Amino acid sequence: MKSLLTRLFTLLLVAVISLTGLTACSNPSNLSGNYRDDTLMVIESLRTAINVPDDSAEKAEAQGESRQLINDFFARYRRDSSLGKLTSFTTMRTALNSLAGHYSSYPNRPLPDDLKARLEKEFNRVEIALKRGA
Repeated sequence: MKSLLTRLFTLLLVAVISLTGLTACSNPSNLSGNYRDDTLMVIESLRTAINVPDDSAEKAEAQGESRQLINDFFARYRRDSSLGKLTSFTTMRTALNSLAGHYSSYPNRPLPDDLKARLEKEFNRVEIALKRGA
């Protein structure tokens, strides 16, 4: 009897883990796996989030979505050694680290104008590098 209950419990546990594990593998940020397209999509999304007015009700939601998008982007592309040498990737990494650092350290404070200007400059550099193929 004890063996039967153990097997039944094990089977139930495997089923639950399988079902919840599969939902965790879904791609909520819609990153396609195409580095160029994903990078341009992330830049556009972050620009939109950065330009949400500080007193807006959507600011917290935009910040949360930005953090998730940054995490998803890094999770997908950080370990790809072929991208590590690209100017677009290193500049993008710098910009995302700056933004994520601000969100982590000062979650309730608005982005400083200096940081906004720096992010815009880095995003422009990434777009130029992507056009060159670097």
